[in-house]
Amino acid sequence: MINIENHSKDPYFNLALEEYFVKKKDLQDDLLILWQNEPVIVVGKHQNTYEELNLDYAHKNNIKVVRRLSGGGAVYHDLGNLNYTIIKNDGLSYKNDFRFFALPVVACLKKIGIEASFNGRNDILIDGKKFSGNAQYFYKNKVLHHGTLLFSSDLTVLSKALQVKKEKFESKGIKSVRNRVTNISDYLKEKISLEDFRKALIISMFDEDEINVQNYKLTDEDLCIIQKLRDSKYNTWKWNFGFSPEMNYKKEMRFAAGSIALRMNVKEGCIQGFKLGGDFFEVKPIDELEKQFLNKRYKKSELKQLLDSIKIQEYIHLLSNEAFYELLF
Repeated sequence: MINIENHSKDPYFNLALEEYFVKKKDLQDDLLILWQNEPVIVVGKHQNTYEELNLDYAHKNNIKVVRRLSGGGAVYHDLGNLNYTIIKNDGLSYKNDFRFFALPVVACLKKIGIEASFNGRNDILIDGKKFSGNAQYFYKNKVLHHGTLLFSSDLTVLSKALQVKKEKFESKGIKSVRNRVTNISDYLKEKISLEDFRKALIISMFDEDEINVQNYKLTDEDLCIIQKLRDSKYNTWKWNFGFSPEMNYKKEMRFAAGSIALRMNVKEGCIQGFKLGGDFFEVKPIDELEKQFLNKRYKKSELKQLLDSIKIQEYIHLLSNEAFYELLF
């Protein structure tokens, strides 16, 4: 096994790095990558981004959003979280064998005095609480297995960032299960730093053979290709939002203008259906307003720009643009 040295905290770069080593760069050995992200919500490949997080909260708190290659549920990363990736060549016999990849983590924790256990489909628990979720991606004969390790994350932010507002989304996306979570650091009898934990985990992954840990430093060529993949895929609206499965959005609110209900169909991140109903009074034909939203991306900044060019009161009596914006999100 080779340990890939990576000190980036950029979530777009880190996910591009994973794809680079599973698809484009073959070092003829199994790989280990330990990495951290600045605050970000990482959604599973088959999830609908809009229904997995509180977009308002994420925006106000500078929390990024990125989609990963693997399935599973949405997770929150910050600098108190350590992620691990194992890319196994000829690894198809380990396909969906989450326990196999979790065992070195359990062994590492035992060494520092914490009893952990693999549980259920893809979680590692301490005292019945989840601190690690795991997922896999398959490419040719390779298995990419990665997981989160909550060491000292801000769990308050985690719960708020992954709490979707009450308006109703219906989609074919895979929904996250909100588990009770905990931090590893809460169970340490003797406090250690996250960096010390990282070093201990590397040794555990190498079967306690510290002497034979092989490190690989990214070359200029590696960095150039990874950066291009970051910019062209992982840091794009198309991948992070447009890739979302088809969804139906329903919301009804009462204003001074009356009760207004919005029904919206979004496919590949674009509005394909947009219908308004309620007991409001129409000024200009309401279908003229509806048509202006068709084929627009369901993205706050773009819909806000569209709204700035429309006077809603010209279509719905007594309804302000600000009120209509609330209906949209």
